[in-house]
Amino acid sequence: MPSGTDVVALVLAGGRGSRLEPLTDARPKPAVPFAGTYRLIDITLSNLANSGIRDVWVVEQYRANILNRHLAGGRPWDLDGTRRGLRILPPVEGDLDDGFAKGNGHALFQQLEALEEHGSRTVIVLSADHLYLLDLRQVLAQHWERASDLTIVTTVVDEDPSRYGAVKADDAGRVVDYNYKPSDPDDRVVSTEVLVFEVSALKGAVDALREPGSDGSDLGDYGESIIPHLVEHAVVHEYRMDGYWRDVGTVDAYFRAHMELIEGTGVELNRPGWPIVSNLRAAPPARIDTHATVTDSLISSGATILGEVHHSVIGPGVVVERGATVSRSVLIGDVVVPSGAQLASVIADHGVTIPATAVGQTKPGPGNITVLVGDTDDEGDSLSAAPPQHL
Repeated sequence: MPSGTDVVALVLAGGRGSRLEPLTDARPKPAVPFAGTYRLIDITLSNLANSGIRDVWVVEQYRANILNRHLAGGRPWDLDGTRRGLRILPPVEGDLDDGFAKGNGHALFQQLEALEEHGSRTVIVLSADHLYLLDLRQVLAQHWERASDLTIVTTVVDEDPSRYGAVKADDAGRVVDYNYKPSDPDDRVVSTEVLVFEVSALKGAVDALREPGSDGSDLGDYGESIIPHLVEHAVVHEYRMDGYWRDVGTVDAYFRAHMELIEGTGVELNRPGWPIVSNLRAAPPARIDTHATVTDSLISSGATILGEVHHSVIGPGVVVERGATVSRSVLIGDVVVPSGAQLASVIADHGVTIPATAVGQTKPGPGNITVLVGDTDDEGDSLSAAPPQHL
């Protein structure tokens, strides 16, 4: 079984995350806060660290400086080794195949030479905006046991599968069809965007698909090019993942994932032996006043609750004043909810000024969550102010 530098994890963390606007106006999607004290990329990095994967490469693009402050050279996840550990891959200019990636298939092509120089036999490709717990050692074991060129980690979704790559496998687990964002899917088995490639197979697919002499930008997204090619011409298996999985690439999905956390059906952040690690800032314990009312909520360190909080996630540094009510909301951090405010189904970002009035709707339904963004980012840096949005 391969080991050591034979395996590299390639985390695709360069996307702008336009579907998650306005939360991604000032930060890259992987750096969007989650559950009060985490960032979205923490889930991916923790799964890799807990699985014993030591060579983790993060492909960056949009607002990379913000993500780099959080990554801290890999230190929080014990990935700051001298010879192995976290490697940051920002876009560079120079050769024909450098520059900003035009799709995740193009991003894979841009890293092929580095993977070969590293001596990597197998590469795990992961997105940085999904919530799940997965022991990647089990995925690798199946991948090598079946001599797969590509293993697609799949799951069954309870929502519209047309947003994803639909996967169809035979009784032996071999993938016989892959349809990227089908208009009329006949099944709910989809790719989780955790993919294990043999580097040689990935290179073969890229060479077959890329126009001679091109910079690889014609590869677009791997779901439209590389994966269908390998399904047709190589050995591709699925690895069915049980348990919770959520793509939080939209505001509705982001809000829903927080509500699931509160209800106990979301991603398991406290599984014994599988810690979700973050680059945490120091904060004192949360303070709950004797006159406060808190029900069915998650309260982060550094928060002060004087008013009412129901079925909500309260981030660090949040103050809910006496006479204020917060219901079914996500307050990311460092905001004051003034007396008289009544928040319902609201996402409030860092630095936002919350009015002392009713904001949001008790039963908003999909596509109508109120998002408030402020004029500073997570580090207190100044941004352009943005008005409340109903999404």
